Amino acid sequence: MSDILKNIAKAEVLTLASLVEYSEGQVVSKTLVQNKGVGLTLFAFAKGEGISTHESKGDALVTVLDGEGEFTIDGVPYLLRSGESIVMPANHPHAVYGKENFKMLLSVIFPEN
Repeated sequence: MSDILKNIAKAEVLTLASLVEYSEGQVVSKTLVQNKGVGLTLFAFAKGEGISTHESKGDALVTVLDGEGEFTIDGVPYLLRSGESIVMPANHPHAVYGKENFKMLLSVIFPEN
C-alpha cells in the first residue's frame, strides 16, 4: 500500500475525530499528508486555545469533526459546528479559536507553481 498517507490506518473504517485527542491548554495536531501539493492535518483544540492570524499560500478547506470552533477570515468571524465546513482562501488572513473543545480536519491545496 501507498506511504503517501502517514499516521493513519489503511483499508479499515475510521472515525477521524477519534484519531486526535484533546489536551487541556493545547492545540494537538496529527499530520496525515504534507507535500508540495497538499496538506491534511487533524487538530484537537482545547477550549480557549487557537491559532493566531496568519495566511497560507493554498486554499484551506476545514471540516469540523466535533464541537464548535470560530474561524475568522478577513476579519469576519464564522462559528462552525460538527459536520460543517468552510474554505479559508489562499493569501487571506485567517485565525482559528476554540469556543469549546473542538476537532477539525484541515485540507490545504497548494498551487502548482
